[in-house]
Amino acid sequence: MCRITHHTDLPKRFRGFNRRPETCTGMERVDVAIVGGGPAGTSAAHAAASAGASVVVLEKGVPRADRQGLGPDSTDAAGILDYWVDIMGIHPDEFPDGVLLDHLDRAEFIGPTESVTLRSTGIDSSYDEFGYTFHRAKFDDWMRSRAEEAGAEYRLKASVRDVETDLDAAGSDPRHVVSLARGDNIGADFLVLADGPQRTVTNKVLDEYLPFPITDRLAAPKVNHIAYQEHREFPPELFDEVDGAIKFWWGYMPGHTAYPWIFPNDNNVCRVGLTMPIGMDIDEVEDRDDYKLLRPEDERIPQGREYIRRLLEQEYGDEYDIDEDFPLVEDRGKTKGTETYSISSTRPIDSPVQAGIAVTGGAMGSTSAFHEGGDHVAVRTGAIAGELAAAGDLSEYNERWKDAIGDEILRNVAMAEIVHDYTPKQWDKTFKAARKLLADDEGYKAFTASKFTAGFSAAKLATQYQKTKLKYRNGKYVQLTEDEYEL
Repeated sequence: MCRITHHTDLPKRFRGFNRRPETCTGMERVDVAIVGGGPAGTSAAHAAASAGASVVVLEKGVPRADRQGLGPDSTDAAGILDYWVDIMGIHPDEFPDGVLLDHLDRAEFIGPTESVTLRSTGIDSSYDEFGYTFHRAKFDDWMRSRAEEAGAEYRLKASVRDVETDLDAAGSDPRHVVSLARGDNIGADFLVLADGPQRTVTNKVLDEYLPFPITDRLAAPKVNHIAYQEHREFPPELFDEVDGAIKFWWGYMPGHTAYPWIFPNDNNVCRVGLTMPIGMDIDEVEDRDDYKLLRPEDERIPQGREYIRRLLEQEYGDEYDIDEDFPLVEDRGKTKGTETYSISSTRPIDSPVQAGIAVTGGAMGSTSAFHEGGDHVAVRTGAIAGELAAAGDLSEYNERWKDAIGDEILRNVAMAEIVHDYTPKQWDKTFKAARKLLADDEGYKAFTASKFTAGFSAAKLATQYQKTKLKYRNGKYVQLTEDEYEL
């Protein structure tokens, strides 16, 4: 039998999308319910199940050309740097065949007239290479199987309609009741939200615990970037040139942290993509002629596929026919060799842990449009949430994730703020200064001091970076803190 409590009779202790709790004696019960089956969700499931908890992962599932069945809608450029391996806690030697696609030895940052090449991150790592690229769908599927082998259940076509929470639940009553669109309910003691940067479920859950509308801080169009990429087969001689390099073009398209890129994969295939803010107005772009991928006749910001075509034409059009020599690889990606997805471009948030809720990965804003995604931080935050949920106490989660990924978040937040309003000329000036800094030190170490021996511009860049990091020290990069929740 089920008991429905109508909204007008609802005790204040109940929280939920609709504030209509339902208690069913025959309801399925688990220790941990996880919303979202991407890297954060499956990492949480693996950690919780490995510790002996009963776990269910709820994933709505989307089709992809390079996946046999349905899977998570969680895609990015799929590249990992050396020290990210340690953040993620998974070494690529653990991958099955077909996941790792290419070893990286450098990152090339290209401005309108200046460029800089990074051959080391300057951060100690257990991984010997500069980094690697990988097949995202196969990685997701492996992460799922890893969680299932640990004992978690992964359910597809499981769209979450509602979450109802009783903060005073005791005894056999579940603290959370997750209602699925297909009609069944699942009771859980702990809830892990891992539904990615669009936060379809997360925003509705968190909104119940805040004295202001969640959209004031986490409105999807404002806190996310849109990304688009194509899988293109390169001429063999050109693939040899880009092999081992991730290439980024800065100052070529307007918008904060807006840039196209090329990631080498396998068999002469590269991912050619971009990220840019959602809903930009071209009439607000100053000095339009300075952006190489804009045209005088553009009446609006070009679509992703047009930007990509212009990039390929600019870089290789003098010698190659783009359509014939760079064909789309239609059996990869989501749809005929292409994919569109969101990336969080905001600062991270704390979770309402006293309610037994942990927000992870892209949903918590730990991924970054500045460095194109963040599978490593999604995996790590998910693992921490799963471990603590299995232990029966999430109270340390907000501190634990800061200890694990705080340095990474601090670097990204600082860099993203510094370059937020950069013009093409500023990108050139910055790359010129960065080359001088990198002449003495490798990677991030080059920005750790004001090096006047490298020139005024270089010293100014290093000083600005350090001052911006100082501004956000001690977790000040968090934009929604634990004490703001009303529990």
